[in-house]
Amino acid sequence: MDLDDNARNLVQALTNGDAEKISTSRFSSLLASKDRDYLLSSTTQDDQVKISDLEGKVIGLYFSANWYPPCRNFNKVLIGVYEQLKSNGSNFEIVFVSSDGDLSAFNSYRESMPWLSIPFSDLETKKALNRKFEVEGIPYLIILQPDGSTLHDGVELIYRYGIEAFPFTEEKLEELRREERMKHESQTLTNLLTNPGRDYLLDQTMTRKVPVDSLIGKTIGLYFSAQWCFPCAKFTPKLISIYQKIKQSLEGKGGGVEDFEIVFVSNDRDQSSFDSYYGTMPWLALPFGDPIIRTLAKYFDVQGIPCLIIIGPDGKTVTKQGHRHELTLVSEGNGGGPFICCDCDEQGSGWAYQCLGCGYEVHPRCMRAVDPATAASVQHT
Repeated sequence: MDLDDNARNLVQALTNGDAEKISTSRFSSLLASKDRDYLLSSTTQDDQVKISDLEGKVIGLYFSANWYPPCRNFNKVLIGVYEQLKSNGSNFEIVFVSSDGDLSAFNSYRESMPWLSIPFSDLETKKALNRKFEVEGIPYLIILQPDGSTLHDGVELIYRYGIEAFPFTEEKLEELRREERMKHESQTLTNLLTNPGRDYLLDQTMTRKVPVDSLIGKTIGLYFSAQWCFPCAKFTPKLISIYQKIKQSLEGKGGGVEDFEIVFVSNDRDQSSFDSYYGTMPWLALPFGDPIIRTLAKYFDVQGIPCLIIIGPDGKTVTKQGHRHELTLVSEGNGGGPFICCDCDEQGSGWAYQCLGCGYEVHPRCMRAVDPATAASVQHT
């Protein structure tokens, strides 16, 4: 057998069985240890799945922890997407990389997950994955493609596009971005706020129906808020005051009181909370539980509340930052004290970043500065 024969045999091997070994070695080097070549299944504590079974699939490495509220919130969303993709026969799998502090917390969290997991005891593999992918915060979802490419912003993509983001390739994401741009370019107030079964909004009486078309040509604020949200409860009275001043100003200029309006987009958990909270507001509202609410949150990429989106008279978005927190670093000695972080929901004390306008408070570790050169006051949306 000459050199050419060897070359031909190598090519044939790569296009047949040996290609699987070469490709699988990528996942093995990431997910296996010297004495483990399997992952834990979602079915039972001891059920095992060979890492080689992941060959040819799109893999999501999911860095998360039971103790962190944002992880638990995202976990519910991710489960819904995962189960839809699996029911569609998609070649997608998730591997949980735990940041929990003890086995009990790991087992409790894992019980809710329908995907695979790295054993809690394999600390070295988990540390190696965190170092390799430079994981600085959780939840964090990394997408590994069969062709070797990697995508790091899986959490944002799941929140923004859901199952539509699959298979998480650049081509698919560019297609979604293009569709999104087209939607924004053709955006009107009517297609934003109506659905086939409803073309109206509620007024303060919650009985009179105000046609959405009657708002066309006006400046509209979409106010994403909820009664359970402490920063919302602090900001809403301030927004009411601003709203009333704008109305008075428009009346004084002869422009009419209807040139500006706000529409409450509720994130409340039940009808009674919505009724109670909306009862304090002087503007219009989408009905509680309307499916458009979730669509709007995705469309405007609303990742936290309170959030105020401004729509211009032409029906196009003026700004997604109608309310922007101006955060000041405070301590117990200069206006701070014990607080509940509005980002992670954990109690804190000592230093915190606080919005003096609405009372929004956040741990220094949870704060993302917009301008790194700003020391005393930073922005957080």
